Order: sequence, then structure tokens, then C-alpha cells
Amino acid sequence: MEEQFIRTQMLLGAPALDRLRHSHVAVFGLGGVGGWCAEALCRSGVGELTLIDQDIVSVSNLNRQCAALHSTLGLEKAQATARRLSDIAPGCILRPLSARYEADRREEFFQTRYDYIVDAIDLVSCKLDLIETAHARSIPIISALGTGNKRDAQLLRIADISQTEGCPLARVVRKELRRRGIARHQVVFSPELPWNAENGDEAPPPGRRSIPASAMWVPAAAGLLLAQAVILDLADGSAGAPTPS
Repeated sequence: MEEQFIRTQMLLGAPALDRLRHSHVAVFGLGGVGGWCAEALCRSGVGELTLIDQDIVSVSNLNRQCAALHSTLGLEKAQATARRLSDIAPGCILRPLSARYEADRREEFFQTRYDYIVDAIDLVSCKLDLIETAHARSIPIISALGTGNKRDAQLLRIADISQTEGCPLARVVRKELRRRGIARHQVVFSPELPWNAENGDEAPPPGRRSIPASAMWVPAAAGLLLAQAVILDLADGSAGAPTPS
């Protein structure tokens, strides 16, 4: 056992660490939520990570995203994240993809086997297609819901989509998944009602009407909860087909 992971092994056990070492997790979206999730997976001994994001690191990312440093400004987030994680766990196999997941390109992202998928995608249409695709292919998946315009990380929780409340994104995703015949789906969400945020000077990216306000602790906490769910599922060997709809 590598000394780097000895404290994790003390908590989870040697068989669990072996399962993590032989697991491949894909993280879709490497912003304030997905980036911290990817780092937690790497630090916990997951052996292979596919890191997917189409954006580049910008100055406005410095307040909350782990791969955002002054030295990485202008780099693709997938590459910047992979660079950081390779310095944390050189033995981890890292597959950065600088691309946006979309329905008409989905097969490009499923050329390899995943043991788990983390959905930290912002765009609803892309998120819904990824969830539906994972369920159809019996790949375990967990999704992050809204963390923008929220202040209280203590309210975040892991739950089934049917148990969500108070989150506008959860309401949309729940309704659209039900239309697709998916009634059960694991998510990280907060019931905290969004705060009214001041207008900023940053222009929204294509497909977004506005940019939510965000500080570090809420998206980072959501990312760590996503990682917790994935790690514990993989560690105890319970990761398998998604809960039947």
C-alpha cells in the first residue's frame, strides 16, 4: 500500500482501496463543483479519471475553483485540472477532454468503460441527456444540482431526486426525468432558496441567460459530497446499475 493513501485505507480497509485503485470515474464539468469532486476522488485513490470540460480558466474562477490559479489563467480547465491532479497522485491515470457533452456527440464520450459518472454539468439539456444515457447503459451516476446564489453549505445533502425541494434546477430536472421514465436518481442538492444577487459585469456563456453569484464553500462542499457518494459506493462494492426507475 502506498503511504500516500494509508490514512484512507485505515478508514475504508485494504479491499476497498484496491477497488478504488481499479475504478474509472468520469467527471463531467470541472467548475466550482466538479473540480473539487475530481480532486477528492484523486486524493482518495481512484485509479483512473476522465476529466471533461470545454471552458478555459478565467479570472472570475479564482474565487472558488481548485484548478484556477494565476499560473493557469487561459488554460483549458480539463488540462489545468489534470496538471494539478498529476502532482497530487502521479500514479492516477488522467484523461482530460476539452469538450462539451451534447446529445449529438454522446458516443465520443463513451468510447471507454466507466465505473461511475459524476454529472456537474450546468446546461439542463446536456445534463438530462447524460443522466438518461447513464441509466440506459446501467452506469452509476450522481448529479449536482444548483449551488449558485446560495450561502449555507450545511443545507447540502445527498438524496434521491424525488426527495428534492426548494431548488429550481431540481424541479426542472425532476419533471424532465419523469417524462423520460426515470423516477429515481441520486443527486446532491440544497433546499436553500437562492439569494437575490447583485448584477455582475461578466457576460453569460452561450446557452445561459445569466451568471449566478457564487462563493467557494457551497460548490466546494457539493463537490466533496459527490465524491463521498462515489467513493463509498465503489469502496464497498455496491456500485452497480442505477436504482430502477
